[in-house]
Amino acid sequence: MTHAAVQFGTPLYVYDADVLSSRFAQLKRLFGQHFGVSYAVKANPNIELLRRMLPHVATFDVSSYKEVERALKAGCPADKITFSGPAKRDAEVRAAIAQGVGELVLESLAEAKSADFWAGEMGVRQSVLIRINPATGPRHFGVSFSGRASQFGIDEEVLDEAIDAVQSLKNLKLIGFHIYSGTNSLNPAAIAENFAIFIQLFRRAAVHADIRPEKLVFGSGFGLTYGGTEGPLDINAVAELALPLIDDLKSDPRFADAHCVLEMGRWLIGPAGWLLTGVVGEKHSRGVDMRLCDAGFNNHLAACGMMGTIIRRNWHMMNVSNPEGAEQKYTLVGPLCTTIDVLATDIMLPEVRVGDVIAIENSGAYGLTASPSRFISHPEPAEIVLAGNEMIDATESALNHWTDVDTTGRLRMAEIALKG
Repeated sequence: MTHAAVQFGTPLYVYDADVLSSRFAQLKRLFGQHFGVSYAVKANPNIELLRRMLPHVATFDVSSYKEVERALKAGCPADKITFSGPAKRDAEVRAAIAQGVGELVLESLAEAKSADFWAGEMGVRQSVLIRINPATGPRHFGVSFSGRASQFGIDEEVLDEAIDAVQSLKNLKLIGFHIYSGTNSLNPAAIAENFAIFIQLFRRAAVHADIRPEKLVFGSGFGLTYGGTEGPLDINAVAELALPLIDDLKSDPRFADAHCVLEMGRWLIGPAGWLLTGVVGEKHSRGVDMRLCDAGFNNHLAACGMMGTIIRRNWHMMNVSNPEGAEQKYTLVGPLCTTIDVLATDIMLPEVRVGDVIAIENSGAYGLTASPSRFISHPEPAEIVLAGNEMIDATESALNHWTDVDTTGRLRMAEIALKG
């Protein structure tokens, strides 16, 4: 990784295509006979990565029309795109239908009426899924949407009336259902229990609608370990617990031909990415050894504990410049003029020197595009994809260049360290 930092400078996002391929292979081995995979583009919308995922996915799940455009630019046929998300603008609904997206995921009846109007204007019948907001859900999820007021989906309590309303709209075709009610779980039993709740609701909804569903979307909720001592999710155990539930569902003639889809993002792309940040300074303040880094929450909001985290904890990090150094305790801070810009507190790392490069693990999901990158106008990180021995520049930002400060276009802290 130090070679990448020398060539492209820091901050720098690095994505490993081989790691990504291995995640897909693992899913195919365990779940391939039961599920297709829908990649949630919001997790990481980099077009180079989408191109590499395309052969492995059944669909791309998008949450804005701009994500529709990204999927298309990556080579995805429109009919392999599922458009979900709350507060879709009329213009987005119209454009998605005109583009021929595979399904619209209805999050409200108002959205259903908008879709019906625009489909009628275009003389088409648009396939739709109803997203269901369950009344209950298991514990052991990082965030759970069930059982509370939510902008997502139709509440279970009014599901029957909503199905009737959607089916009364002549320009829409209800072909199935969608549930995503919890994220980032490391507990196989909780994930299987969640799937059991999904199946119960899918059965009820399909019977009420009197349809043989073509598509059922299971929000996976597969989690990653970001810090602490928790072990990774045992997806073999998830398969052992969950797949018999799918077998039982498919044994019902009503569901025999339903295409079951696992929607996921974090588990797939998270471990394939790192944020590299250069150490630009050091400071000792009131007994604390600080290292000042060129990346902060402007580049990685989640790693700084500001994206849905109740209790902040250090993410897993490495000193890739000095991996064999004697371990010491540090507080790592970013470049922003605010005291909350802290990457890690009292973290143990091999000796960290000015010019060293720190790698933040599990940064492939909800990194750059989930962060306030324009805050204080620091240049945005470049993005590269490692494919074998090749380093592919996948940078998309127009704001990642220095102008008057550095004619090379990037600050090269790793290069400074090598020269020093």
